[in-house]
Amino acid sequence: MDTWMTRPTRRSSGARHTSVCGPTAWPCRMPRPRWPCCSSSAVDCPRWPCPEKNIDIVRKRLNRPLTLSEKIVYGHLDDPANQEIERGKTYLRLRPDRVAMQDATAQMAMLQFISSGLPKVAVPSTIHCDHLIEAQLGGEKDLRRAKDINQEVYNFLATAGAKYGVGFWRPGSGIIHQIILENYAYPGVLLIGTDSHTPNGGGLGGICIGVGGADAVDVMAGIPWELKCPKVIGVKLTGSLSGWTSPKDVILKVAGILTVKGGTGAIVEYHGPGVDSISCTGMATICNMGAEIGATTSVFPYNHRMKKYLSKTGRADIANLADEFKDHLVPDPGCHYDQVIEINLSELKPHINGPFTPDLAHPVAEVGSVAEKEGWPLDIRVGLIGSCTNSSYEDMGRSAAVAKQALAHGLKCKSQFTITPGSEQIRATIERDGYAQVLRDVGGIVLANACGPCIGQWDRKDIKKGEKNTIVTSYNRNFTGRNDANPETHAFVTSPEIVTALAIAGTLKFNPETDFLTGKDGKKFKLEAPDADELPRAEFDPGQDTYQHPPKDSSGQRVDVSPTSQRLQLLEPFDKWDGKDLEDLQILIKVKGKCTTDHISAAGPWLKFRGHLDNISNNLLIGAINIENGKANSVRNAVTQEFGPVPDTARYYKQHGIRWVVPRGPGHHHQELRQDPRNQPEEAGPAAPDLRRPSGLQQDPPRGQADHPGPEGLCPWQAPEVHHQAPQRDPGDHPAEPHFQRDPDRVVPRRQCPQQNEGAAAEIRPCSATTAHRPSCSSDPAPLSQVQSMSSEPDLS
Repeated sequence: MDTWMTRPTRRSSGARHTSVCGPTAWPCRMPRPRWPCCSSSAVDCPRWPCPEKNIDIVRKRLNRPLTLSEKIVYGHLDDPANQEIERGKTYLRLRPDRVAMQDATAQMAMLQFISSGLPKVAVPSTIHCDHLIEAQLGGEKDLRRAKDINQEVYNFLATAGAKYGVGFWRPGSGIIHQIILENYAYPGVLLIGTDSHTPNGGGLGGICIGVGGADAVDVMAGIPWELKCPKVIGVKLTGSLSGWTSPKDVILKVAGILTVKGGTGAIVEYHGPGVDSISCTGMATICNMGAEIGATTSVFPYNHRMKKYLSKTGRADIANLADEFKDHLVPDPGCHYDQVIEINLSELKPHINGPFTPDLAHPVAEVGSVAEKEGWPLDIRVGLIGSCTNSSYEDMGRSAAVAKQALAHGLKCKSQFTITPGSEQIRATIERDGYAQVLRDVGGIVLANACGPCIGQWDRKDIKKGEKNTIVTSYNRNFTGRNDANPETHAFVTSPEIVTALAIAGTLKFNPETDFLTGKDGKKFKLEAPDADELPRAEFDPGQDTYQHPPKDSSGQRVDVSPTSQRLQLLEPFDKWDGKDLEDLQILIKVKGKCTTDHISAAGPWLKFRGHLDNISNNLLIGAINIENGKANSVRNAVTQEFGPVPDTARYYKQHGIRWVVPRGPGHHHQELRQDPRNQPEEAGPAAPDLRRPSGLQQDPPRGQADHPGPEGLCPWQAPEVHHQAPQRDPGDHPAEPHFQRDPDRVVPRRQCPQQNEGAAAEIRPCSATTAHRPSCSSDPAPLSQVQSMSSEPDLS
């Protein structure tokens, strides 16, 4: 038996077992890297050429050294011999190895996949339940509450996964990016995920890119994925990390240099001798926050740290294979970067960035004086560690090392203190090794293995909305109101060990490198720089088995979507194009300043409606500032001349047959990946919402429900109000893109309109133009009649 077909897990009883998956259940097993020449008999080998062969073809064509990013990206080209390749200009057609979806974005993605009529996903895919668990009282209680509140959504995702061959990680499994790092990422992989921090997997030498749900559906349907050929920014690291300086400080420094948009359209590739001083999970931290500089993704070259991590997580076979093909997993000598940044790690100081933006960088030694000058609250109300960015075993160990010193002198945290383990495996291991108890003893509350406060899933009670306060986190984002919906919360991001030290001191003025604390005995002492193992000395404890394998035979599996549900809604086709050009459009809102997807489609309490397009459309642009009156969620109705909420005005226009448009301004730059900001405007009835390009990390051609083969009205050539017309562009704008041409003959993608039987959405046939790229399957897709009621409820324990 091939070793890559096994994945060690643990059942809830605690007995270790090995799960083995056959060819029909491939979405649930660990992927095998495809650097050697692929054969059709290899379970994980699709029928398109393997990366090694593609790299050789592209190298001969370009006749120059390649960066690591180029090797991995070009190695996954659909047609390497004929693909136009020009950084920052051409669009690449790629074949990703894997798809991952978190439970908020997976709802719309799976609803769209159901609309495609296909019986199974074409590539290994997984769903991860991490976004819908609100932090209130602590891990177990919050998890039980989330299962109760979100049971309908979890049932849908579990049964849809079982029906269409998608692995399902139950609530409590952990954060999607940590699960990917522990189980699915490997050097040289091309993985896409429906979350903006998917680049976390770059810490294991893979190109992992955040995408919108529609892009994920493309790949799951076997359609080549389009990506604008990225530029490559090189970050050369010299020296070595030591003392209080951590991997988090590397990306905080880079963010201060590049700002939140400096990496847009580029892959950030770290290299140089300093790389070897960073742990694998530390590299993942750095790659994770590449999203905050707008980068397509970030990546590190394969080295002994990655090999060590792979071996510790049960993937020694992949590490050995990576050793054999290391030349493909590091940049070529003499390769060219579009921009180069050099950082000496030996000189780098601990950083803390914020408030309100992750690129406002300060050395920890200086932030106190800056806060005094700017009038920011100095007292720290809450310190929060964990999240997908900093929840590794090493992170927890370094934080516990700081906490132990405080406890030894009789101190506890002056600030509230929370801990979010990144996965069930991390939680179980830090419990076994005592880290979790130390963090509790110093005053911490261990939250559920989920995103929690990092994405606004925080039922905060210690302050009132509008009350000015400061929090420090080891998270990745600190935009206004992101964590607690309070616009007056001054959030700072830093490393988990610095968060722990500041929570103990209770003030931004404390510098752990130089300042003293006073122990319970009245004696002053200084915290020593923390030291901890990057990996556990014993094996990882996988904890409870929280994974649901898709069954080999899913023919009888039903998917539950109630027609009266307020959480889920099967998709209906958008209106066909009337064949007319777009003229005399009413402007719904002209946005002033920054307009991220948080402004277009807010998260937090709206997460519950991610699977219900009509309901979530009620938050359309409610966070955007109207340039006319400087207010959020207040626009003038052109008919009544009264000001009202944006969604209400949009619905009024739709009901009265008024076609509207939202012009896109220069503030639409920050990157995040949610499908709702793309689908919601269409649901509200515009002629051309946000035409110039929806915000997407990889800056691919914009996609929404209209892009996928399915019932009438779901194809881009049938929805030209989104895809066919381009507004007049200001000088300096991005050049016109393929999906924005006025000539309809130039709009049709490289696939044909799906064959349809009138009046029977359940009988939609797979598009013949794409069938050649899909695994063989029945000519009769699963009928939508099966998407009605479940045969049995899945085990969500």
